[in-house]
Amino acid sequence: MCGITGIFDTRGRRDIDRRVLSRMNESQHHRGPDEGGLHLEPGVGLGHRRLSIIDLSTGQQPLYNEDQSVCVVFNGEIYNYQELIPELQALGHVFHTRSDTEVIVHAWEAWGEDCVQRFRGMFAFALWDRNRETLFLARDRLAVKPLYYAMLPDGIFLFGSELKSLLAHGGLARDIDPLAVEEYFALGYVAEPRTIFHQARKLPPAHLLSVRRGQALAAPKAYWDVRFSLDQQLPVDEACEKLNEILRESIRLRMISEVPLGAFLSGGVDSSAVVALMAGLSNEPVNTCSMAFEDPAYNEAAFAQEVAARYRTNHHCELVASDDFDLIDTLARLYDEPYADSSAIPTYRVCQLARKHVTVALSGDGGDETFGGYRRYRMHLMEERLRSALPYGVRRPLFGVLGRIYPKADWAPRIFRAKTTFEGMARTAVEAYFHSVSIMRGPMRTKLFSGRFRREIDGYSAQDVFSLPRRQGWH
Repeated sequence: MCGITGIFDTRGRRDIDRRVLSRMNESQHHRGPDEGGLHLEPGVGLGHRRLSIIDLSTGQQPLYNEDQSVCVVFNGEIYNYQELIPELQALGHVFHTRSDTEVIVHAWEAWGEDCVQRFRGMFAFALWDRNRETLFLARDRLAVKPLYYAMLPDGIFLFGSELKSLLAHGGLARDIDPLAVEEYFALGYVAEPRTIFHQARKLPPAHLLSVRRGQALAAPKAYWDVRFSLDQQLPVDEACEKLNEILRESIRLRMISEVPLGAFLSGGVDSSAVVALMAGLSNEPVNTCSMAFEDPAYNEAAFAQEVAARYRTNHHCELVASDDFDLIDTLARLYDEPYADSSAIPTYRVCQLARKHVTVALSGDGGDETFGGYRRYRMHLMEERLRSALPYGVRRPLFGVLGRIYPKADWAPRIFRAKTTFEGMARTAVEAYFHSVSIMRGPMRTKLFSGRFRREIDGYSAQDVFSLPRRQGWH
């Protein structure tokens, strides 16, 4: 990973303090320990910390077009950059490096904002076009790479890969957003576009943001969304073959690297599939890393070892102690805002282990979400079939009453535990899903929050995270 940051004067060309920009950039040194670079001109400052993966000798950033009127700082990888280079060369663009970063500046010149439609990859980048007096920010389709921004009252626009880079500027107010606190207690994290700070925002997945000198800040604009349809009803065998083909191509693209590469291996289906495909695409043994736990109920190291033995990987495993609390302060500094993920400590430890052997590691993160692998997805579908049998106008009052009066009988056989079913039948699909993913339910949050705090959130519920209108624009 790399780190990007910057300062843009939207009202004029006030000088950017190099010391401030450097401080913002160095706050993310851990993201890019190999190199650092700055670009300054009146009213604009861009910073970059580099972790070298592709074009180690000439891929330094900030990176420019031929006449240096376009400048980019970039975190991520453009997997199809080798396909885009000849297309851009045919349009007259001259390349001076072999890096995927240079593709971005020329693609911007050729296609403007539509350049993001041409990129396959994971990315967050900021591009300054002096001739258009425009700062252009974009984030990849699934938000693999982070990007934060803030507009200060004096017209100074800040951005960075982490909140700490914005805080390092010194002008960002640290006022807590009460709606973000509601989201944290409900979901265990603060959902985009919010951050824990009222003044700062995350650029949402598959969104771009154009900031123009002399103009008010516009709302982020979506350039892509998942398309759900039932018009490709393939036979199971054909669907499985197609999935295998897509996964193999996906893994192949992510193995393009000039540095040592490996994978996290938990022993679960998702990471095991990644390792199996990597082994089939590599002439050398794959480097794999996993963590073991002292509690046998959570220890899956044996499964990871089986996969490692089958595919003859260079496997590395270390133990995470059950009282491994030394990382709590470290994780708080890294995440910058409240984040309640029980896997945060083992994830950090496996990254530490991997860094001893590789620079880049693939993982199976997102597999359960993409393929509905958690039990809650099956339960939700079962409830949806029940809900579809009666109109909502009938269900809500009928089962709402039954859910309130029926006793909570956790001690009873499952067949008699009807309270949860009644409550589920009284909900809409969105309400039911929100209930299933909440780490702290509504009644408990109501008891926890003070009267003053409840007035501050003014009826807001984290359930709104799952409603489409919330995802559009600035909130």
